[in-house]
Amino acid sequence: MLGLAANELLVLLMLFMFIGLLFMGVPVAWSLAGTSLVVAFLTIQLASQFEVNTLFFDSWRDYRIIVQRIYGTMENAVLVALPMFVFMGLMLDQSGLAEKLMRSFADTLGRVSGGLAMAVVLIGILLAASTGIVGASVVLLATISLPIMLEAGYDKRLAAGVVAASGTLGILIPPSIMLIIMADQLSLSVGELFMGAIAPGLLLGFAYLIYVFLIVVVKPGLAPKPKHVDPFSWKLVLNTLLAVLPPVGLILAVLGTIFLGIATPTEASGIGAFGATLLALANGRLSLKVIWMVAVRTTLTTAFIFAIFVGATAFALVMRGLGGDQMIEGAILSIPFGATGVVLTILFFSFLAGFFLDWLEITLIFLPLVGPVVVGLGFDPIWFVVVFAVALQTSFITPPVGFSLFYLKGAAPPAITTRDIYAGVAPFVLIQLIVVLSMVFIPAIVTWLPTAVYG
Repeated sequence: MLGLAANELLVLLMLFMFIGLLFMGVPVAWSLAGTSLVVAFLTIQLASQFEVNTLFFDSWRDYRIIVQRIYGTMENAVLVALPMFVFMGLMLDQSGLAEKLMRSFADTLGRVSGGLAMAVVLIGILLAASTGIVGASVVLLATISLPIMLEAGYDKRLAAGVVAASGTLGILIPPSIMLIIMADQLSLSVGELFMGAIAPGLLLGFAYLIYVFLIVVVKPGLAPKPKHVDPFSWKLVLNTLLAVLPPVGLILAVLGTIFLGIATPTEASGIGAFGATLLALANGRLSLKVIWMVAVRTTLTTAFIFAIFVGATAFALVMRGLGGDQMIEGAILSIPFGATGVVLTILFFSFLAGFFLDWLEITLIFLPLVGPVVVGLGFDPIWFVVVFAVALQTSFITPPVGFSLFYLKGAAPPAITTRDIYAGVAPFVLIQLIVVLSMVFIPAIVTWLPTAVYG
């Protein structure tokens, strides 16, 4: 009994120490690795005095298994797709594609009330399916659309909320870096996860469009119709279609090859990176300076992600060695709300964690612990991971550490304050929660497409 209590205390110490280091401003990777090292030291020292039971290590000689675990993570071929998709998104950021889309959609949709906001949502969907880089999408949308909307007399809160929410679609709509990492953590098919996330991602974008339409109907003054516009012509429609063709072509080249079984996600990421480079060349934006900048930013982003991978691997190993996964599994299964209630409770706590933690930490630490428990309750793993991903998407737009909010504030005109941004994203957080609940009670939203294609 003493050994069980000691193990539980050490697991709780790990969790509180990690959270405490984060609030102190220590980088995530160092917080994870440092916590695992300190708790492993305490475990080994206390093992001779108390009955501390471990599954993987009893001395420092056994701690070397962490190196083997990290090596096993690094040699996973699926993760090779990460830097290629990052390169693809950053190169599209430099290609001028978003500017062309905004000009075309503004000319076509900007003549109606709320048209500019709807254009931002549509561009956000296209960027999400072709970049997957939230920071780049939010900054791009803020830079090219906020001045236009403010000049047209749009409400600052509505404009800021639309940009922040639309820019975060890239973390969900394939090709999604988050889904690749989730697939790696639970040993799932990346292609099936991508297929399962298409309908929820489009549903979320469609819900944003409905919200903009309804709010403009109720309060037309929030997004007034422009006073001076050029006459409508089919040439405007043609120009819009021509602007949409390049990103759609890139989307089909990447996702189409994955879904048809022509290429693996890793190979498709190479196609996407090459295609993005060709688009930058076609738009006259490709140069040695751009290639160097994109390559450096890709390296830094990839290094950041994999540093957290290393820290999370060490953290998870020590926690599981202390029986932390069994402790958490027992706590989850003791929830007296039935199987669906267990899932809702997990999603609720992941939503709360998103207020303070980034999606990457939650994915690497929390998902591997709760995923097997939910699957053991009889739920489809593809369904749960996609629902979990949509719940985590809110972490980008929930204060105080929502990264999209920081990106938006940095790129927004001075007239838009932090209070405007927080007030603007509130309705979109509610929309995301409604979509999550709809996916929980209507699982076919996620499962019908993978089932139809893969059986």
